[in-house]
Amino acid sequence: MIRQLDYPTMTAIFTRFQQAEPEPKGELEHVNAFTLVVAVALSAQATDIGVNKATRGLFAIADTPEKMLALGEEGLISHIKTIGLYRNKAKNVIKLSQMLIDDFGGQVPSSRAALQRLPGVGRKTANVVLNMWFGQPSQAVDTHIFRVGNRTGIAPGKDETAVERAIEDNVPAQFQMHAHHWLILHGRYICVARKPKCSICPIRDWCLYEDKTA
Repeated sequence: MIRQLDYPTMTAIFTRFQQAEPEPKGELEHVNAFTLVVAVALSAQATDIGVNKATRGLFAIADTPEKMLALGEEGLISHIKTIGLYRNKAKNVIKLSQMLIDDFGGQVPSSRAALQRLPGVGRKTANVVLNMWFGQPSQAVDTHIFRVGNRTGIAPGKDETAVERAIEDNVPAQFQMHAHHWLILHGRYICVARKPKCSICPIRDWCLYEDKTA
């Protein structure tokens, strides 16, 4: 496994990310904490672009747990049937809407443990919500971050939890809030899976990846 980059190098890398994109944002569209939870849950094994197309009409009429329950599972399916695994996701969204009403007064909780109680909400989804809505420096590790973390030496780890821990332990504190967004964007648009765009990579000089492309 690629070795972990040292602190000065990590500082240089994230300073470069910050200079290029001072305030990186998640690309999933949402209007409140509830719609963010739903959007992230729907995004599993789907693209943000595809989810956004499906949820624009949905969130216009169902932006609270109560409205989502009123819409019902079949009504929800009519909006999200272009998204993979839509039937199972619809069941989870209806269940989590009911749980939010029953257990949390209709409000999205601000703790990881509580969020992970919701059907269809795993650790990654919970971390996205904590970071994007509640302003906590949590690290949501997806396939892009897992690849970038291991390929570059920024956050090596054998699984998503290990990569998450490596980010928390090794990324300088001043960059923790936006770290996962910078890494997602880097993996989505530059450090892509099949043929990374090393020629335009802003952190090429520090990256430990041996098979750099021209």
